[in-house]
Amino acid sequence: MTGTSRSNVRLLVAALLFVLPASGCLFGGKKKNNGPSTNSSVEPDKVLFDRAMDDIKHSRYTIARLSLQTLINTYPDSEYLAKAKLALADSYYKEGGTSGFTQAVSEYKDFETFFPFLDEAAYAQMQIGMAHYQMMEKPDRDRTQAEQAEDEFQTFILKFQQNPLLPQAEQRLRDVQEVVAEGDFRVAHFYYVRDTPSSYRAAAARLIELTDRYPLYSQSDRALWMLGDIYGGQGRNEDEKARFREVASRYYQRIVRDYPLSPLVADAKQKLIAGGFPVPQADPAALARMQQEQQAPHVRRSIFRTPMGMLKSNPDVSMAAHSGQPNLNPPSDTGGSEVLRQGGVSSVGGGGGGGGGSVAVETVPAGSESAPGTGTNAPAASNPPAATAPATDPKPATTTPSPIDPHKKASDKNSKDSKDKDKNESSSKKKKGLRKLIPW
Repeated sequence: MTGTSRSNVRLLVAALLFVLPASGCLFGGKKKNNGPSTNSSVEPDKVLFDRAMDDIKHSRYTIARLSLQTLINTYPDSEYLAKAKLALADSYYKEGGTSGFTQAVSEYKDFETFFPFLDEAAYAQMQIGMAHYQMMEKPDRDRTQAEQAEDEFQTFILKFQQNPLLPQAEQRLRDVQEVVAEGDFRVAHFYYVRDTPSSYRAAAARLIELTDRYPLYSQSDRALWMLGDIYGGQGRNEDEKARFREVASRYYQRIVRDYPLSPLVADAKQKLIAGGFPVPQADPAALARMQQEQQAPHVRRSIFRTPMGMLKSNPDVSMAAHSGQPNLNPPSDTGGSEVLRQGGVSSVGGGGGGGGGSVAVETVPAGSESAPGTGTNAPAASNPPAATAPATDPKPATTTPSPIDPHKKASDKNSKDSKDKDKNESSSKKKKGLRKLIPW
């Protein structure tokens, strides 16, 4: 063997010695263990929760709910149980739509039932209100969702006074109350412009409730002006007219006192001076609130936004107040339902936080000589001709029955028997006629 051959053999052997260990690693050898797997020590409930949260993040809500339901049903003692139930509700809320928001409300309430003392209970209560807020419709449509949102935000504010979400809940409550008040104002304005005694009664009922319950409403000063105009024109004689003008003055005074920056203040002062009533000073707190409100970033409606807004079902809350304490009292079942009632006593003013107090004038039916008295109720409207009450009742409340005449009694009996006989004969004739047509 030559030297060159020996050199080649040595190189071949060296190459084989280098390749064989590598081939053993590739085909039959064990992989080098770089440490335990990252998922080998992870608990299955955490795996399900993390997987669900990733699905929610990528809008795979149905798949996420499957993982969360598996976690809840399989691991009832898991430390992720509360988080899973809250994430389940969040998945419905983020999915949106009427069905999604409705199911989210149910899930959030379920969370509050099982975990009322956790810090997340405040978040759940806020989300319940927000779900109703998202389903809220325009002021001239169904107000069920708006009223439920109002109730839920009021519950949050009263229950979680120190929670960081409190300012947001207060603003949302102002938005909702703006929508509810706007709906009442539109109905009241519809009746107000009809300019009839009966329509004034309907308008005043809603305006009184509106101004007392929602003093932060953007059109509250205008609603007070309408009330002053309604009551200022009532009365059938000078005494009644003076009494109604005094009632109207209360509403003009509230404009001057509680809405000092309103464009109606100057006219309200003129009304008070012309009627000889005192002009109150502006309330400093109300003045500060209105000044702060003028600096708030209100987005005014424009001719370009209005057509697009008609295509949306959600209400416009751009004019809602941004300061001031919203009303936290539940709505009254009887407030503002009866005013300007003919011939009786009717309620003016009442419950809410509007101030101004209640006023009352008792009216007397037409034809009565007694003067109307005063109390804690409301004025009545001028008489419409068709609604004028009679001065005296033509029928007594109770009557003494007259003695029974035996001859009259027998006559009545004979008359009754005759009627029964005629009825039977008529029935028999009808049956005979039917038999002629239908022989069987």
